[in-house]
Amino acid sequence: MKKRLFSLTACAAMALSLLAGCGGTDAAATNQGGSTNENGEYVLETLNITVDGTITATVDAGQAEFVAQWEKAVGERLGHPIKLNITQLDHSDYSGTVSRTLTTGQPGDPGYPDALIMSASMLRQYQTTGLLWNLANAYDNAEFQSRVTLPSINMNLRTSDGSQYGFSPTYGNGCVTYLKKGWLEAVGKSIDDIKTFDDYYAVLKAFTQDDPDGDGTNKTYGVIAAGFGKLDEAPYINYMPEFWQGAYPSFYKSRETGQWVDGFAEDATIAALARLNQAYKDGIIDPDTEEAGTKQAREKFFSNDQTTSEGAFTYWAGTWLRTLTDNMNKNEVKKQSGELEELVQLPPIKEIKDTWGGYLNREAPTWVITDDGDGNDAREQAIFDALFDTMLDGGTVQTLWTYGAEDVHWSTKAEEFVLNANDPDKKKEYKYEDGQFHLRPNPNDPNSLWKKNHLDDVLVIAPLTNGFKDNDELIIEGNRFFTENCVDAPAAASSPTLTDHEADLAEGKKALLNKAVVGEITPEEAVAQYKEKFGDISAAIVEELNSQEQ
Repeated sequence: MKKRLFSLTACAAMALSLLAGCGGTDAAATNQGGSTNENGEYVLETLNITVDGTITATVDAGQAEFVAQWEKAVGERLGHPIKLNITQLDHSDYSGTVSRTLTTGQPGDPGYPDALIMSASMLRQYQTTGLLWNLANAYDNAEFQSRVTLPSINMNLRTSDGSQYGFSPTYGNGCVTYLKKGWLEAVGKSIDDIKTFDDYYAVLKAFTQDDPDGDGTNKTYGVIAAGFGKLDEAPYINYMPEFWQGAYPSFYKSRETGQWVDGFAEDATIAALARLNQAYKDGIIDPDTEEAGTKQAREKFFSNDQTTSEGAFTYWAGTWLRTLTDNMNKNEVKKQSGELEELVQLPPIKEIKDTWGGYLNREAPTWVITDDGDGNDAREQAIFDALFDTMLDGGTVQTLWTYGAEDVHWSTKAEEFVLNANDPDKKKEYKYEDGQFHLRPNPNDPNSLWKKNHLDDVLVIAPLTNGFKDNDELIIEGNRFFTENCVDAPAAASSPTLTDHEADLAEGKKALLNKAVVGEITPEEAVAQYKEKFGDISAAIVEELNSQEQ
């Protein structure tokens, strides 16, 4: 099996005892988690997976029950017991923690995953390292193949030689811009007034200067985001799309020439930085944006203290329309009229439609299986069968991944319950007949309804066959809106030199981006300094990307 040293010569810098993490392994490590039965077949007894925040059945929200039901259902299907261990990492530094784990460990080590979640850009970073298993044959022969309705999602993951190192059970989804309806009303605007960037900017300025929360001060902001740009994760511009417009601060294939280019070095990026800088000077962008993570940004947006909150926030579509609304209601965020605040979704402005065509639908997140390097696919195939093939079984296990644990997160038993029983304005009663599928109160917040676990039933590539469906009107509307207003994001780039320098490039671009936005340097100086520091690396990456196309 071919192996390639990981980026930045990480393996060479390690002690010899750790070199196995980037190359070979021993029999003890290979067999850990499984055994060979009397027929000589590999039996997977323990499955270790590493996940991010996209698994919402966390330790505090019913994960133990999810695991127990998964072990029972999968054990029955496989014909032998199996134990599932979940390591759930902090979402904000997920890629960094994964990198440290994969480059300093090996299969069989405590904490080393058999399978894990990766973004599309992470997959392209790792699929050339030899650390991941080629699952193309297993995917082609999976039981769920007969029910796949979106075959292109995984076919697009294949490399030029037909290899496939990631498995995407859903398509990607993306972000849309949400605005507070009460704030629009307070400044004399409606969502229909926003057609262009100038329209959007005028509304943001009004949110900042015209006291939309009605407290008599002007301490509000137009917009907040988790950073001025998400430069370490595709599609990079999705949290501030109106300001980036047609710019794309990473490597992408030009639609005009068909050639790979470095988008950060283009004039479009200079123009985007100038728009961001002007908004920052005008006080329109919440200054917390510079260092905010996704959690801080969204919690400021729906905070019950609207004095320092914002009127616009670009975030994930679909389920998040419900989640953001619920959190505003929970915090009793109200319009000046005294009614509970509502959210409206902004259709893509003209400049976005004229460049990309709509909001960007990111490449789907993927699951991957680590390769133990022993030249035998038995362990890896067993992981695929236990985890991926059952994840889309159409029934019991897929329901676990979609909605969570039965009688914890959802149920079909007759029951009645009340949310916000002590608040007449938000009180809501639920009553279900026996056999009627329904979601239950969130184990972590009994005054809100559970939404989903990991798979989104409207995004999945092979639908459930049991008829279970969440009919939440806001989630349905959110998914409909995004589907009608999105286009596929550019494919993430992958080349050896990019893999070696991706972290340094992202860090360097973020520093220059922040300096340009807050006014420490001009947009032109930011791009010039980028070219001066990273020009040779950028050129090498572009050359590799284009040579791979020939």
